[in-house]
Amino acid sequence: MNKETLFIRKKENPLVTPDMVTPWQKGFQVVCTFNAGVAQYGGEVLLLLRVAEKPPEAPEGFVNVPELIRENGQWRVAVRTLSLSDPRYDFSDPRKILDREKDNYVFLTSISHLRLARSRDGVHFTVDEAPFIAPDCAMEAFGTEDARITQIGDTYFINYTAVSSHGITTALAETKDFISVRKHGLIFQTEARDVCIFPQKIQGKYWALTRPVPRQIGEAKIWLAASPDLLHWGEFQPLNLPRFSWDGARNGGGAVPLLTEKGWLVLYHGADRASNRYSMGAALLAKDDPSHVLAVSPEPVLYAEADYEVIGFYPNVVFSCGAFLREHEVHMYYGAADRVMALAQARLEVILSALRSPELLG
Repeated sequence: MNKETLFIRKKENPLVTPDMVTPWQKGFQVVCTFNAGVAQYGGEVLLLLRVAEKPPEAPEGFVNVPELIRENGQWRVAVRTLSLSDPRYDFSDPRKILDREKDNYVFLTSISHLRLARSRDGVHFTVDEAPFIAPDCAMEAFGTEDARITQIGDTYFINYTAVSSHGITTALAETKDFISVRKHGLIFQTEARDVCIFPQKIQGKYWALTRPVPRQIGEAKIWLAASPDLLHWGEFQPLNLPRFSWDGARNGGGAVPLLTEKGWLVLYHGADRASNRYSMGAALLAKDDPSHVLAVSPEPVLYAEADYEVIGFYPNVVFSCGAFLREHEVHMYYGAADRVMALAQARLEVILSALRSPELLG
């Protein structure tokens, strides 16, 4: 795919890399710093990074995996050692381990938490020493991942992925100062993920993009949900986005929707069927009715092409969890190859001019 995209990558990319981050767990190694939620607060750009850490290396013929265990009333990260010759387990996926007897993934090879990175110019970041949101309950036993940050008034609502042996779910937290944080627990059950909450009420309700994953009938694609209080969700309905070759396998929410004069700009991700390559697309939704798709990008606005997007923990991925609009320019932060953080920018009018009405696309 050698086509020009609308977003221009920053020459300083990647902006955040694993070597910039101190491990949370003693003896662990930070392997990935990616898929960050984005906020502007106190004159800074904040990235709420997903930081993945793996345990120390096991002896030859074995592998160490992290797990959250409850001990003396407290949750802590422990290490379990598995034999690579154990016929029960399939170790072929570098991210997770399959239990053949259960036909279910029972361990991840790393455990993630959410940590803040701070920048005055939006390009050069320093990373906090400690997690901002760390796994601390059974539903987060495999980690906390992929935050999105939605500012409503003076409160920043953070929805994030909570992973455990029970499945992949979505939880909610809130903060006013990015110092203290309050967790609200799960707001969607498994497997509804890629949740992006709109930053204001529409027709008297809160709205969110979500992505359920059907197991028998249907396909993985973006849905809408509504709520009176951000905790209880209903009115579920699929978002009728046209599908293209670049998101033929699945699509899902990306950055928190941005309100423009023309409508809600949604930057979302998609993966193709041919190679599972992840790209970013754009859609415009009506201001007063997010179920009404006004326009969509037939081609990706950004696709994996740079070395740091093509080569990494999971190759050929660009995946945004946050963006903001400043002086008619969209700043989209994104995870690249499931390993590092990067930034790409595009003029708002350039994005809008590239969108097409679904009716014109047939």
